[in-house]
Amino acid sequence: MMKERRPATPDGGQGKDEAKLIARAKYDREAFGELYERHLQKIYTYLYYRTGNHADAEDLTSRVFQKAYVHLSGYEHLGLPFSAWLYRIAHNIVANWYRDQSRRKVVGLDEAVRHSSEEDPGSSAEKSDEQERLLQLIRKLPEEKQQVIILKFTGGYSNAEIGEILGRSEGAIKSLYHRTLLTLREKWVQWE
Repeated sequence: MMKERRPATPDGGQGKDEAKLIARAKYDREAFGELYERHLQKIYTYLYYRTGNHADAEDLTSRVFQKAYVHLSGYEHLGLPFSAWLYRIAHNIVANWYRDQSRRKVVGLDEAVRHSSEEDPGSSAEKSDEQERLLQLIRKLPEEKQQVIILKFTGGYSNAEIGEILGRSEGAIKSLYHRTLLTLREKWVQWE
């Protein structure tokens, strides 16, 4: 049975080239290094938004790639981007980190903007008040809603890909995303 080929994702594509690279990475460290380079910034950004500081994000990013390297031999490319598997690992690692830390840090706006691959720090100064308000609203959301927003806007993932990462159906993610946006809009209006 043939798998349907999906278009490339924003973080490095998937198709045949990535499948070949993954297969090679199972025995070739250089190939794994290329996978690492392709996905490092997005995984780090995700973990930074989840933890709120550089040291923890760097440590957890390292753990994600160590775990991926150790378990790569059991990975099967089934048409989803390799990053979905990495995000799943990152999600589990950060959940364990929160249990171990029993604390939640706040992400400072300056730090969040500086490390977002989507933002230009020079132009973001004009929007800092609005961004700070939005980040404060996002931080007050339940964990799963935060994840959906972070993956949508920092990772550029589709509902299906987010569903794979979070272990939910595409329809459930679409509904969760819609409800989250409505909640954010309502809270934004209340804030004004």
